[in-house]
Amino acid sequence: MSRTLIILGLTILVAGLLWPWLSRLGLGHLPGDILIERENFTLYIPLGTGLLVSIVISIILWFINH
Repeated sequence: MSRTLIILGLTILVAGLLWPWLSRLGLGHLPGDILIERENFTLYIPLGTGLLVSIVISIILWFINH
């Protein structure tokens, strides 16, 4: 369990450091992301981005465990 938490923490750290370059790839504006803008209200639900990130993390963890 501790190994998994360390890997997860390192993954989040790397994603945070690479975020300026990752945002140029269009993450956060994928099909499936919901954006509702009103006069004094903005709601953003990143469904497509969350799904993509989840799949990538799952693949990385699968490779690490095998």
